[in-house]
Amino acid sequence: MDSYLLDDFKSHMAFERQLSDATVEAYGSDVSSFLEYCQANEKDPLKIGPNFLNQYHVQLREIEQLAPASIFRKLEAIKCFYKFLQIEERISEDPTRFLKTSKRTLKIPEQLSREEMERLLSYPATKFEEVRTVTMIDLLYAAGLRVSELINLRLENVNLQEGWVLAFGKGSKQRFVPLHHEVCERIKEYLVAREERFPGREVSSELFLNNRGKKLSRISVWKDLAALGRKANISTPLHPHLFRHTFASHLLQGGADLRSLQEMLGHSDLSTTQIYTHLDVKDLKDKHKKYHPHG
Repeated sequence: MDSYLLDDFKSHMAFERQLSDATVEAYGSDVSSFLEYCQANEKDPLKIGPNFLNQYHVQLREIEQLAPASIFRKLEAIKCFYKFLQIEERISEDPTRFLKTSKRTLKIPEQLSREEMERLLSYPATKFEEVRTVTMIDLLYAAGLRVSELINLRLENVNLQEGWVLAFGKGSKQRFVPLHHEVCERIKEYLVAREERFPGREVSSELFLNNRGKKLSRISVWKDLAALGRKANISTPLHPHLFRHTFASHLLQGGADLRSLQEMLGHSDLSTTQIYTHLDVKDLKDKHKKYHPHG
């Protein structure tokens, strides 16, 4: 019976809540571990109470000694699972309603400095791969795109004349993000290099292509960014989401409001965007410590 519950729950997360495959698998894995714990303790997951859930909490914290963030994630998955069972009327009461979980420690996202961004954007790219990578960096920084949005951009999703990009985010949600003149010019230069790299060949319609003229993969983006970061002597390891964080924090430092930033990042919940206000405060504290006489 447990396997049917798990399969139904994952289907609900995928098709009704329209979560990504990775998220569905993560939730499914956490719930699967809990169901195995129920089986090992000869408990019917449809008949457990708050005490058993507290026992599982202790198992995670003291026996398995998981990090607080991991415990939080697992218990949140179980809460979602039981809310689903209640919606489906397979249980009358939600046993997780009294379950208390420790809140995750706020993790301030990393960001690059303006000087580091200038160093990357002024890198003297000569090879096609370098031109492509610097263009990706410029676009990631200019529009705050996720890596999945970047690699799935098609030529028709970018309007260089009017200066905007159409990004397809989580749950197939789409949003328009404005582009400044400099990044539009950079993309035009890349398109010239792209045409020279594949003269007269039929290639994929995505903006960024690999050396075979096919859509660039996620892992290739990671590798190319890391390699260019080393060449440009950037101490922080480069990855796509780092530029999304940098985009958000630099906009806030420049005076952008949270609602506009939420729209550009494609966040469904403003609370997700608010983490960047903590990052902005940290930046102010660092400057205060550096420049104040008693810092």
